[in-house]
Amino acid sequence: MAGKPKIGKVLVVEDEALVALATEETLLDAGASKVTLVSTTEEALLALKSESPDVVVLDVHLADRDDGWTVAELVSVFGPRAPRIVFATGAPDAIPPEIAKMGKVLAKPYLPEELVSAVTKKRPHGLLAGLRK
Repeated sequence: MAGKPKIGKVLVVEDEALVALATEETLLDAGASKVTLVSTTEEALLALKSESPDVVVLDVHLADRDDGWTVAELVSVFGPRAPRIVFATGAPDAIPPEIAKMGKVLAKPYLPEELVSAVTKKRPHGLLAGLRK
């Protein structure tokens, strides 16, 4: 559909079913080509391998781990083809600052427009772009 941003494939790591489904609906409505929902760190790691997402929307406090940002740390090993990270959390201050720099942080509850903006925003490339930030 014309006018919709290109989102690509999104992996949503969220253990609250209603939040996960609402996130999926928002992303599909916004033009995501595919949305994969998982609820644990282990499922997230498997999906990262098999799905090759363009974006990961990551709840940092999951039922199986309270440090879901470890998924974001592992994403960095993908190098320049690593998916963009969007942290979705009710406690944004609990994310260590060095981890928060890895992606956009959305404080729950957030508006659907904020989510769409976060997943469509391109991150800077190259050393100079990183320094400008």
